[in-house]
Amino acid sequence: MFPTMFGVSVLIFFMIQLIPGDPALLILGERATESSLKAVRINMGLDKPLHVQYGKFMYKLVQGDLGDSFRSNEPVTKEIAIFFPATIELSLVAIIIASFVGMVAGVISATKQYSIFDYSSMVFSIMGISMPIFWLGLIFILIFSVHLGWLPISGRLSAHMEVELVTGFVLLDSLITKNWAAFRDAFWHILLPGFTLSTIPMALVARITRSSMLEVLRQDYIRTANAKGLSPLVVHYKHALRNALIPIVTVIGLSFGILMGGAVLTETVFAWPGMGLWILNGVYSRDYNVVQGGVLLIAFIFILVNTVVDILYVWINPRIRVN
Repeated sequence: MFPTMFGVSVLIFFMIQLIPGDPALLILGERATESSLKAVRINMGLDKPLHVQYGKFMYKLVQGDLGDSFRSNEPVTKEIAIFFPATIELSLVAIIIASFVGMVAGVISATKQYSIFDYSSMVFSIMGISMPIFWLGLIFILIFSVHLGWLPISGRLSAHMEVELVTGFVLLDSLITKNWAAFRDAFWHILLPGFTLSTIPMALVARITRSSMLEVLRQDYIRTANAKGLSPLVVHYKHALRNALIPIVTVIGLSFGILMGGAVLTETVFAWPGMGLWILNGVYSRDYNVVQGGVLLIAFIFILVNTVVDILYVWINPRIRVN
């Protein structure tokens, strides 16, 4: 984890320097004098060589300090605490939808190989992987929000709805405070962006589940279970799926990183107040600390999830042991 995080920090720090524009000019405006611009650059440390700036950045990073936002002058960690729960909530809803629908579709496709359902699910899987998220989000808004009027277009809650924030997760907080009206409103708001964000990982999970299940269903112990007269549900979901989970869990873990990256586009389309929209605004305004802090946090979560997935292998398959 540590070498990977170090590599990410090097990449994001030096790549962000390629963003055109002057943060000092953005802060002071086009009418600022050269002397005032120079003073701001010195105050922000932008007059130092890149390796010196990077050393200062890493020194603060190990202390948990991601710097201050150039736009708001607020600590980046404080802004992350505001926007991070919205992105995690959206990503969790998306990965739950993707895992459940993808695994069920993959199991049915494998057990009914070469059927109409099998061909249809694989066609939809290819479409789900191929279609851009921002285009799909706009199509969903046009169909389900504009024409049918079933779901709201944007935001986490309606303007008239209020929730007492405890954890920052609106769905969870509305349950904790027993605000059922707010829970229903938050659920309908998150459903459309959550399903949009889940399409790519859903397609990946469905394809991997089908392939893994087909391999397991050819094993001798599955034929023995069928010969003993066990019901298909028990054979498929208790015996076969458990032994097919290793590659499926791996894909789900990797997909979580895809969700965090795809949240940038999804949050922009649905005006979702999360990390993706916050980082995108940071790119537009050349706010180096915001972009660096946001990307590093997403990278850390991605690496952490994959580490947890590696540990889960031992629980899923007892034959795997760690010396």
